[in-house]
Amino acid sequence: MAAEEMVNTLSTEDQESWIRIQDSLKAEYGEATYNSWLKNIDLKEVKNGHVTMTLPTKFLRDWVINNYANRIRQLWCLQNKEIQSIDIHVREIQPAKVEESSRAFVSPTTLVDGQGKTKLNGANGVQNHSEANGSLKSQLDPRFTFENFVVGKSNELAHAAARRVAEAKDNIPFNPLYIYGGVGLGKTHLMHAIGHAIAENSPQKKVLYLSAEKFMFRFISALRYKDTMNFKEQFRSVDVLMIDDVQFISGKESTQEEFFHTFNALVDQNHQIIISGDRSPTDLEGMEERMRSRLGWGLVADIHPTDYELRLGILQSKVEQGNISIDPHILEFLAHKITSNVRELEGALNRVLAYSELVGRAVTLESTQEVLRDLLRANDRRTTIEEIQKKVAEHFNIRMSDMHSARRARAVARPRQVAMYLAKQLTSRSLPEIGRKFGGRDHTTVMHAVRKIDELQVDDSSLAEDIDLLRRMLEN
Repeated sequence: MAAEEMVNTLSTEDQESWIRIQDSLKAEYGEATYNSWLKNIDLKEVKNGHVTMTLPTKFLRDWVINNYANRIRQLWCLQNKEIQSIDIHVREIQPAKVEESSRAFVSPTTLVDGQGKTKLNGANGVQNHSEANGSLKSQLDPRFTFENFVVGKSNELAHAAARRVAEAKDNIPFNPLYIYGGVGLGKTHLMHAIGHAIAENSPQKKVLYLSAEKFMFRFISALRYKDTMNFKEQFRSVDVLMIDDVQFISGKESTQEEFFHTFNALVDQNHQIIISGDRSPTDLEGMEERMRSRLGWGLVADIHPTDYELRLGILQSKVEQGNISIDPHILEFLAHKITSNVRELEGALNRVLAYSELVGRAVTLESTQEVLRDLLRANDRRTTIEEIQKKVAEHFNIRMSDMHSARRARAVARPRQVAMYLAKQLTSRSLPEIGRKFGGRDHTTVMHAVRKIDELQVDDSSLAEDIDLLRRMLEN
């Protein structure tokens, strides 16, 4: 029986009582909470002091019973003193509803089975939720495992934390685990490795990995097809939720609102959340304060830019896995010259090997330099924090040592803030790394300097010209 037909069997008095109770719930819990959890409650029957209501999914039913049922019963008793109890059921889903929810989430994907192996399901690799019996899909790259992740000083904390989370059975060590770092440093590799390890060690767990962009896309699809209840149940019923590149939803208020409620629901159920971003939670511009606070609840692990030893280890691991024969001096050369990120480093090796195979020549130092001429030139031009400090000190006529000192005189502090600002703009270094280069200062000091210089440039044209000149000198 449809919701409209159910309501018509109720007395006018009962219907009016229910409307007043809904108004009270909305006033007490707020519009957002009401729309998320309580809006879809349908009143089915009021009989012999007993109220029967329904919700569209089991997840919603369980959540409302655990969190709101007592208050709903109290409000009913205020409306009708004969009410003694309430009961909440999952209502039957009409065929049209099933078709609509399937349409909202059908997409080609890879399903991970209990052994961590990937398999395609359905025609053309497509499987909708009704066919999968409500299970969520995860798309994990089989290349990214813990076994082929090379550990060094720059990533050892993030790797250890990821291992701990992946191996945990029941007791969650930290929730959420937030991993951040620059482009191509291994965040996504660790996320996929966690997913594979959990699928292997705990095959009964539902693991969902997706980018923040895909999360937003699915949320928009749910809104479009008026299927937000199915969306909520699917995302809030997983055991492990992994969201990559969370900075993508910065400035997107509706998506942040939904992610906020999903986050809280999973934490309340003691389910694991793992998130990656390109900067620390406190530095995520365009992210609501309450969201930044929750992202920093558990363990925040950063991945620093790679050092020479780690870059060399990554290259050696890659050639060993591919059973590739290459002069070790070539690997040492690449590890010295390609310092930006792991992705670019591996790409450089692939270019060298592809050139050798296609033209039929052995890989030599000369051929490597020729093939990677553009990449090597770009890396040679890359600005360092030391160069920035030196240029700024010369421009403002202060000593280089003032960049690291504790002096707070404006004649020293302002140039130091300019140098921090340019370091943030012209290098890929994280805020904590920049702070360490300026006498071991905290990342919040760097963040304050960046904001201060941004603000001052608006009204101080002279300062803006100084910064523009310094930027051009450093980039050339």
